[in-house]
Amino acid sequence: MVCPSQPSHGDEPMSFAPDNFAVWVEIPVTDIDRSIAFYNQVFNTDMRKDTTSGPNPMAMFPTSNPAGVSGNLYPGKPPAEGEGPTVHFACPDTLEDALKRVPDAGGKVVSDVITIPAGRFAYCLDPDGNSIGVFAL
Repeated sequence: MVCPSQPSHGDEPMSFAPDNFAVWVEIPVTDIDRSIAFYNQVFNTDMRKDTTSGPNPMAMFPTSNPAGVSGNLYPGKPPAEGEGPTVHFACPDTLEDALKRVPDAGGKVVSDVITIPAGRFAYCLDPDGNSIGVFAL
């Protein structure tokens, strides 16, 4: 069934294209306190452990917009190092400065800087081997 407000091309609906295709990201970690420290240091942010929102502790990535796309860390089994999906995060300053903080915080930078039309990024691994992109516009 096609929604009346959804544009169509003949009998076929057009592609779904929301403002934000991804709506939530969950990253499994083996030590939530260590992971909070890593993400706080690399991204100069203030993630905090929340033990009241569900059966397990979690830590949410803060956003300035309450409706912004975000995610959380949760106790779980990460995929083998570098084998899971990659989540790209906005860096708070220059890409080079953020990348310098990755090894200091317990992670690894695993690629050179890559330039694409939308900006620049590098692939990294967090302390559990989760693949992340550190992205600068």
